Amino acid sequence: MLEKKTLELEKVVLVGIINQEQDEEKSKEYLDELEFLAYTAGGEVGARFTQKIDIPNPKTFIGSGKIEDIKHYVDENDIGTVIFDDELTPAQQKNIEKILKAKILDRTSLILDIFAQRAQTSYARTQVELAQYQYLLPRLAGLWTHLERQRGGIGMRGPGETEIETDRRIVRDRIALLKKKLEKIDKQMETQRGNRGALVRVALIGYTNVGKSTLMNVISKSDVFAENKLFATLDTTVRKVVIGNLPFLLSDTVGFIRKLPTQLVESFKSTLDEVREADLLLHVVDISHPNFEEHITSVNQVLDEIKSADKPTIMVFNKIDNYEHQTIDEDDLVTEKTTKHFTLEEWKNTWMNRMGDTILFISALNKENLEEFRKKVYEEVRKIHITRFPYNNFLYPEYEEGF
Repeated sequence: MLEKKTLELEKVVLVGIINQEQDEEKSKEYLDELEFLAYTAGGEVGARFTQKIDIPNPKTFIGSGKIEDIKHYVDENDIGTVIFDDELTPAQQKNIEKILKAKILDRTSLILDIFAQRAQTSYARTQVELAQYQYLLPRLAGLWTHLERQRGGIGMRGPGETEIETDRRIVRDRIALLKKKLEKIDKQMETQRGNRGALVRVALIGYTNVGKSTLMNVISKSDVFAENKLFATLDTTVRKVVIGNLPFLLSDTVGFIRKLPTQLVESFKSTLDEVREADLLLHVVDISHPNFEEHITSVNQVLDEIKSADKPTIMVFNKIDNYEHQTIDEDDLVTEKTTKHFTLEEWKNTWMNRMGDTILFISALNKENLEEFRKKVYEEVRKIHITRFPYNNFLYPEYEEGF
């Protein structure tokens, strides 16, 4: 009789800092996200540690007293992994590991690990491997001290520190090889995009875990993997969609996240090309998330980096079925009303009002307001289409209910 295997979660501890750039509330929010990342990677958070520090310690990132607190907890609770919310230098990572005698990760290496787990196609795996090697290269000096405990790395083992220069050359050669491989695939994908004809291209973009894949499934009646974890989708999925009698191409792209590793932005260039070459963006936002405004800012920053911020965009506020707001009693004369107390209607009268009719509120999961969504997408695609093909605009009339 076969034994049923249960997934054993790895015990982890999170470490964050409070400084001028991120106050206590912001630090808590980042650690909430880091905990979700750890859970996605297969970890169970035992404790969180934060420290107020203006300038990170060049040797151990945080102060010696806080390191001792963490060491005590790690030893007492048999913790195998400690995850820092900010990127550590190779020296900091090595020094902390010597003190704590545990595996030390930072946000970048954690995200890379999740991407490695989630990569399904050869192309996605190549992209992730390139990002991993680029992250690994400056950290080779301390690699051999923890390889045995990690039981693997990225397919490299060595006899000791004397081999570092040899291994650096091996890694650089591997990076060059992977870049050539990606260039070749990028050209193939560019040709594929060129061969899609003159159909209008629409790209779903947004922060990770906002419901893009669920929306993709609803619109295109396809079966794209969707899950309540971060980075459920890595590979770009493109579907031909028809609303009314108007066809267009819809692509689902990898989700963005704050502090996205630069190695990933570079290696996922082709995925971002889908956004660059899109005629219309559907910026999906999880309005039920308390910090959705910051998510919008993070996505807009990436759009700015890839010179796509000025594209026609429809803001799609998803998960209205999960939206909750705090209420204030009429007798409460102390509590100041903030955005936490806003109803959806009140939100619509804020900065959102300035966006005019390029804004929608839906629930992709419960299929709420999808008729309004279909109508708006049809209208925007039609505008682009008749500009491109003015001679056949009579084929696509104004949107009608039940199209």
